[in-house]
Amino acid sequence: MDPIIDLSNVSPAAAIIISISLMLFCGFLMTRLTKLLHLPNVTAYIFTGIILGPFCLNLVPNTIIKGMDFLSDIALAFIAFSTGEFFRLDVLKKSGSRVIVITLLESILASILVFVLTFVILRINLTFSIILASLAAATAPASTMMTIRQTNSKGDFVNTLLQVVALDDIVGLVLFSIALSIAKSDTTDGFVAWDVIKPILLNLAVVVIGGIFGFLMKLLMPQKRSKDNKLIISIATLFLFCGICALLDISPLLGCMSMGMVYINTTNDEKLFRQLGYFSPPILLLFFVRSGLNFNLGSLTSQSGSVGAVPLIVIGICYFFVRIIGKYLGSFIGGIATKSSKEVRNYLGLALIPQAGVAIGLAALAARTLGGDAGDNLNTIILASSVLYELIGPACAKLSLYLSKSYSNKIEDIVPIENEAKKSELDALIERINKIQEELPKHEVSPEEEAFTEDAIAYSQVDYPTQRQGIWRRKR
Repeated sequence: MDPIIDLSNVSPAAAIIISISLMLFCGFLMTRLTKLLHLPNVTAYIFTGIILGPFCLNLVPNTIIKGMDFLSDIALAFIAFSTGEFFRLDVLKKSGSRVIVITLLESILASILVFVLTFVILRINLTFSIILASLAAATAPASTMMTIRQTNSKGDFVNTLLQVVALDDIVGLVLFSIALSIAKSDTTDGFVAWDVIKPILLNLAVVVIGGIFGFLMKLLMPQKRSKDNKLIISIATLFLFCGICALLDISPLLGCMSMGMVYINTTNDEKLFRQLGYFSPPILLLFFVRSGLNFNLGSLTSQSGSVGAVPLIVIGICYFFVRIIGKYLGSFIGGIATKSSKEVRNYLGLALIPQAGVAIGLAALAARTLGGDAGDNLNTIILASSVLYELIGPACAKLSLYLSKSYSNKIEDIVPIENEAKKSELDALIERINKIQEELPKHEVSPEEEAFTEDAIAYSQVDYPTQRQGIWRRKR
């Protein structure tokens, strides 16, 4: 389709700036629509990319789309670092073994079922089947955490869920690294065992180096460091680490998780994660919009020789349902094996359905390796299924939190008090209000706000009655 505005004929700087502005502004406008439909922002961003892309309005030149390939590494770095916040050693010591067993079972079972579906049943080629199966292990920590925060859920179920979601992506990345090494050997000199062992050792080295970078962040950011400088140093460290990983042709995901884990356990500084959370939305928006720009609508209904004789839409739909089955069965079996509570056993699988950021980022990395039609087809399947997952995933996660009694809309459940039966309704309500006030975060006064307050107090000490009398006399 011919573009409405042809940016390919303007200067490169103007084309890049206008394209980024279009992506940001249109992505924001689309969230206004999806918000009315109660859909997550990721869905809005992907649809924005599809609309701006070559298969609809064709507003963003293909050279700019390819030139923004680095966004997948940076977006993965921010997602992974924020996930590392939930690897607190004190929490892992309490339920670490139980969480590891559940995570391994649900991740690996989902990957096995997807591999059986694609390679055995649909007769898709081995390389493509292995990579697609490895991507089935990953979940979307952002969607799950957003749902937990919105409902203010707490308890054993929530703690287990957060740890499983975080560990999911580690298992997914290890499986993905193995799958990618097999893909590389299949396209080069044939498969040898070292091709599988090498990426595992490299990823272990990345975990160690990421931990060193996390400790370096702690040394560079003491308590007296200003918030602005902390943001600059943390982003510079993340970018440097991503650059090193890009030189070695390794995904930065595991190392950034390790960096976040070391930093939170050595500093207990949650504010940095909140600060990066405020900074990262434009980057994540651009990443997801760019993913939508690569979405090939025409290939969904066509057959591709690089994959097999099955249309991509059939592969995508089958992948969507089989992964859900694998996640639910794996978490259910894991809950039984670890003798977890009935809530964890029955409802954890529902909360593991969302899949977006990590899977889309890994699919982009795999597309680089596969190249050609195979890479485009992998991107198309993951993007199409991610849209479906984001449509139902948050609702399923919220349902699992409700069924597990992790949150309630009743004030009696939100703020329990002692000896409620012996108190009048008014006394019980007053005590609950006092408890809520105690739990509210204390307001931190910034230097700017403190200076403004001092000026306001000084100004209020002027003799207002005298001034008002003078004004009143002049009016008369």
